Amino acid sequence: MTMKWMTTTAIAAISVLGFAGAASAAGELNIYNWGDYTSPELIKKFEEQFDVKVTITDYDSNDTALAKVRAGGHGFDIVVPSANYMPIWINEGLLLEARPDQMENFKNVDPRWADVEWDPGRRYSVPWQWGVTGIGVNTKFYNGDINTSAIFLDPPEELVGKLNVTPEMNDVLFATIKYFGGDWCTTDKEVLKKVRDKLVEAKTKWLAMDYSVTDKLPTGDYAGVYYWNGAIMRSRLQNPEVKFGYPKEGYPVFMDSVVILKDAKNVDNAKAFMNFIMAPENAAMLSNFAKYANGIKGSEQFMDKEMQGAPELVIPAELESAGEFLLSCEPDVQQLYTRIWTEVQK
Repeated sequence: MTMKWMTTTAIAAISVLGFAGAASAAGELNIYNWGDYTSPELIKKFEEQFDVKVTITDYDSNDTALAKVRAGGHGFDIVVPSANYMPIWINEGLLLEARPDQMENFKNVDPRWADVEWDPGRRYSVPWQWGVTGIGVNTKFYNGDINTSAIFLDPPEELVGKLNVTPEMNDVLFATIKYFGGDWCTTDKEVLKKVRDKLVEAKTKWLAMDYSVTDKLPTGDYAGVYYWNGAIMRSRLQNPEVKFGYPKEGYPVFMDSVVILKDAKNVDNAKAFMNFIMAPENAAMLSNFAKYANGIKGSEQFMDKEMQGAPELVIPAELESAGEFLLSCEPDVQQLYTRIWTEVQK
C-alpha cells in the first residue's frame, strides 16, 4: 500500500507510530545537506524502498544553509545543521517538531545522543554523523608532532604556504581560543585580542580556506589541513602518507543532525527518511561513505573493515580530555566572534 492511497487518518497514525517498516511514501524528498556528505547507496535504497525521488542540494557551511532557509522559497524538506546551530533553527521557528523520539527506530539511537542539550528529548532531530575537527598532514612534507593547533596557527617552515583551513568560523575560533588557554564562549578581551591577532597573522601562511581536502591533501596540493576527521580519513585511504592529529590544546567535537523544515512540502517522506536512517544497517551506509561515526548503536557490525580502529575515529586516551563538544554561544558572544572572523576574512 503506498502513501497516496491512504486516508489522512491512516497517514497521521503512521506518523505517530514512526513510519513502521511496512509503510511506504510515494513522491519526492528534497534534502539540503553539506557537500559530499550523503551516501548515494543510502539514497538509492531509500528511493527504491519508499518509491520516492530524492533530490540533494549541497551547501558549504552552517551559515550558508541558515541564510538560504531564512530567505524562504527554498523548496527543501530536510536540512542537516550542526549542533551549535540547532538552537538558532529551533528558536527562530524554522523547524517542524517532528517527534522522532516517537518513531519506531528511535530505540536504536545511542543513549549518548538520545537526549542532547541542543535538542532535549530529540523532539526535532535525529543523528546524522559526528566527529572532531583536527589536523591532517601529508608526512611527505612534515614528520613532526601533529597533535597541536600550532600546525596551522604557528606553522613549521615546511608547511608555510601549503596549508588549508576549514572556512567554518566556530571550529577555527574554538581551536584558537583553546590554543591561548581560553574557554569556548569566552568574552575575555585579552584572550580574544590574541585570537584575532594570531589568526590575522597565521592566515598569511595559509594557502587556502576551502572544502577541497579529499581532492588536494592526498595529492600533496595541500601539505596540511585543519579539517574534519572523516575527510582526512578519506584522504589517508587514497594516500597512506596522510596522518591525523588531535590538538592537545583543545579540539571541537561536533554532531550534525537531520531536521525537517517547518515549511516542508513532503513531510511524510521526510519523516520516513528520519526513521530510515536510524536503522543500524542504513546508518552504517552513511559512515562507510563519509567516514564519520553516526550515533546509532548496532551500526558497527555493518561498517566496512577499514572503519574498525581507524586512527581518525579512535581518540588516543591521553588526548580524549582535550575534546569538547562545540555548543552554541549566547547571541552577543556570537556577534563578537563574527566581528573577529570578519577581520580574519579581509
